[in-house]
Amino acid sequence: MNAREPVALSWSGGKDSSLTLQHLRASNVHEVVALLTSVTREYDRVSIHGVRRTLLEAQAAALGLPLIEVWLEPKSSDAAYQQAFLDALQVLAERHPAVRRIAFGDLYLRDVRDYRDRLLADTPYRGLYPLWERPTRALADTFVADGFEATLVCVDETQIEARFAGRRFDRTLLADLPVTADPCGENGEFHTFVHGGPIFSRPIAVAAGEIVRREDRFTYCDLLPV
Repeated sequence: MNAREPVALSWSGGKDSSLTLQHLRASNVHEVVALLTSVTREYDRVSIHGVRRTLLEAQAAALGLPLIEVWLEPKSSDAAYQQAFLDALQVLAERHPAVRRIAFGDLYLRDVRDYRDRLLADTPYRGLYPLWERPTRALADTFVADGFEATLVCVDETQIEARFAGRRFDRTLLADLPVTADPCGENGEFHTFVHGGPIFSRPIAVAAGEIVRREDRFTYCDLLPV
């Protein structure tokens, strides 16, 4: 049997990252050997999602995978993000020199995929998109049916109502989403934190904390480790 190709996974801690990892682990082609996650230094939280780094670390431990952080400052420019990402790739190269591909959980946004490919163009790495163009409702249904557990940690009020923050991602939520919302939140309608499911050796115990509104647009549910 041929050895699987080692890859790193861009890991947000959310639903699409989890489905991507599940897909890659089920294949006989790739083996995920490390996670790459953007973390905002001053807040000590996953960038955009607002999840505490302690919960990110609990995920990585339950996945049995090492974590490499892409360290960002609050309101980092695109240039600063790109440099931080390239710095993280240097760490990846030192720790996992055989890796040549970075997997992403993108579903259908071509501009996002093109951005990632341009970012990798001058590096030894290339992008891998296992879930690309799969129907998002089918992916959402699979996520629930396979026993994953997730909570909406951030919602964009310009796309869905603030009341969705803190809700579990389940069949009831999918039924309640407006028809204009993508079932996987691919357009930024919402972000999730996954705290249980078949890819984890154990669930991550969490409790819903404070609901916070930022930038007159985003509503966050602060998840607390239990």
